[in-house]
This record gives sequence, C-alpha cells and structure tokens, in this order.
Amino acid sequence: MKRSEGTARPSMADVARLAGVSSQTVSRVSNGHANVDADTRAKVAEAMRTLGYRPNSAARALRSGRFHTIGVILTTLRTYGNIRTLDGVAEEASRGGYSVLLMPVADPTLRQVSGAYEQLSAQAVDGAVIILEARLLDQAEFTLPPGIPVVVVDSGAGPAYTVVDTDQALGARQATEHLLGLGHRQVWHVAGPPTSFSAVHRAESWRRTLTARGITPEPPLPGDWTSESGYQAGRDLARRAGVTAVFAANDQMALGVLRAMHEAGRAVPAEVSVAGFDDMEEARSFWPPLTTIRQDFAAVGRLSVQKLLSKVADGDDGGGEVTLVPTELVVRGSTAATGSPP
Repeated sequence: MKRSEGTARPSMADVARLAGVSSQTVSRVSNGHANVDADTRAKVAEAMRTLGYRPNSAARALRSGRFHTIGVILTTLRTYGNIRTLDGVAEEASRGGYSVLLMPVADPTLRQVSGAYEQLSAQAVDGAVIILEARLLDQAEFTLPPGIPVVVVDSGAGPAYTVVDTDQALGARQATEHLLGLGHRQVWHVAGPPTSFSAVHRAESWRRTLTARGITPEPPLPGDWTSESGYQAGRDLARRAGVTAVFAANDQMALGVLRAMHEAGRAVPAEVSVAGFDDMEEARSFWPPLTTIRQDFAAVGRLSVQKLLSKVADGDDGGGEVTLVPTELVVRGSTAATGSPP
C-alpha cells in the first residue's frame, strides 16, 4: 500500500494498523527503545517503509528535550587543520545519530563568536563545538553567555571551558629535539600568526626547548600559515650562511622554505634541514619528502563530540577538563645530520 500524491502524511496510527501493533509499540521502535522483540520491530519497520512513514523529529524533540543536532562554530574553513577537525566532528556526530549545524564566523572577534553562540543557543541544537584559530578565550572579558553545553577545540581556553586539542607544545619540542639530535647547533623558527593559539604555543615550546639546551634562540621569522609567507622567510634564511636547521610552524610554510632554499642553491637536507608541523597528505610528496609533526585532527574532532555528548547527557554545561591528543614525529628526507653528503 503506497500513498498517492496529495494524500495526507501517514501517521503513527496508520503504521500501527498495518503492522498489527499498538501506537505505543510504534513509538518505542521509532525512538530506538530496546524493549521490543525482533519480530515485532521488523514488522513495524516494514510497515514504515510501505507507508513511507517518517517520525516527526520536532515532536520527538519536544517529548525528549533533545534535538539530536550539534552546532559547530569555526573561524575559518581555509586551514588544513580546521577542515580535518570538522571532518572528525561530522563523522562522530553521525555515528551518534546527530546532525551538524555549521556556523562560520568570518570576523573572529569576541562579539562575533559570542553572537554566534547566542544564535546557536536559540536554535534547535543540543550543544556546540567551537573551533577557534584566533586568540580570544585568553581575554578576561570574554565569557560565553549561559546556554547550551560547549566544548572548545583550543588548548588555551582556560578553566571555564572543556577543551580538546592537539598537544602543541609536545609537537614543537619533538621537532626541535629531532633537529638538535642531528647535530644542529641552532634551530631557526618560521612562526605562525601571533593571533593563533597554536602558533604561539609552538613558538613558546620551540624557545623553551632551545633554552633548556643552553641555546639562545634566534628571533623567529613571522608567517601567516601560507606557503608564500614561508617562502619569504626562507629567502631571508637562505642568505644566512649559519642557518642549518629550520622548524616551520606548519607544512605549508615549510613548503615555501623548501622552495626558497632550492632557488638559493642551498641543498636540503645536505646543507639545511627543514621540518614542518601537521603532516598534511601532500607532505610526503614534497621534494625532498617533509619531516613533520603529525597531528591527529580526526581524533580531536571525535573526542570533542564525545565530550560534548557526554555533557549533553549529564546536563553539564561546566568546564575545566582539558584533553590533549599526543603528536607524532614523522621523519622523512628533508632532515639529516649536519654536514651530511647530498
């Protein structure tokens, strides 16, 4: 029995009559309750398919107090890390039966992020993941208004928020120690923008690692995550005869450094070793293949959703928990012991 065009949408009572069960049984099947035997569940499912019945999600949300949708606020879709993290968020949300409502913030100011959160709070969402590039949450005057539970993908959000992030300090230390372990007496750094928590944490860890070895760090060269900024920094570094090791704060800038070194006739890694951060998929296809720090963006995305859904289930909108996902050093052909033959 199929609906003809123009007929009313089939109801739960219609499904119950066709399946030969009560409306309460149809409701239990529709809401995923376990207290329905397999044969009855199969009959109800078949009746739903035959009639083209779809549960009324709005009515179900009113009954349960859950919308099975989470919001995601993010400041940019242009960076590799944000895209991969968002992919992990969407995958884990789908696994849990949740939809994702995306809320991009083109201008990452305190007012814009707070406004996006307020807007999501008024929408039919159960909680929010905030993926921030900009350094906003370290400012004392920034406080999200009361509303839905939130998890922040940002390691500097402070005690007021539940945080999931890559261990940025560990990754920068791994890269710097790798280069020092190859015999390089100094490691130059091409930094990310000072508005980024990730960039600041990586630069601070690079600086601490050198200082702990009794090495005075050279001033970092500024970058903006793009390969062009890495290229400009690389041109500067290529002119300095004493430069033998460079740690770039992401793979795109490392690619720019490689180009600058090649153009200047500085052999990589025989004369200059170059390391990046992220392990983007193309890093193994750079020439030479790039030594880098692997971030598990998918794990960060999955964990942020897991933490959020746990807060939703417990009715918890507090913070204070910080979960850092470890990084991994991936050694490829762009780094070698100082003075290595070409």
